[in-house]
Amino acid sequence: MRKDKKQVIGEEIGDDAIKLFLSVEPADDTPPSLHKLVKAYRSLRIDDFERFLTFFKDAGFDLHAKDAQGQDFVALIKDQRLAEPYIDAINAAKAG
Repeated sequence: MRKDKKQVIGEEIGDDAIKLFLSVEPADDTPPSLHKLVKAYRSLRIDDFERFLTFFKDAGFDLHAKDAQGQDFVALIKDQRLAEPYIDAINAAKAG
């Protein structure tokens, strides 16, 4: 990184930017709901992901979506080092 560039970590993301993840569509046969969850997981901090889940549910997307192998969002990310708070968030969203 150049010396005159400041690294920005954790900048606040607005609702409109978070809602953009609702419009991403898969390029393969992945169910759209599952694809949106994975994209948001890979791009958003946990606080923003929790906000995303509210918009996701309000838009009528499926928190229980599974891929062709029968794997849901939790199954796809459970072996990743930082997945636990995201798993907790989606389980809370499913319960609520």
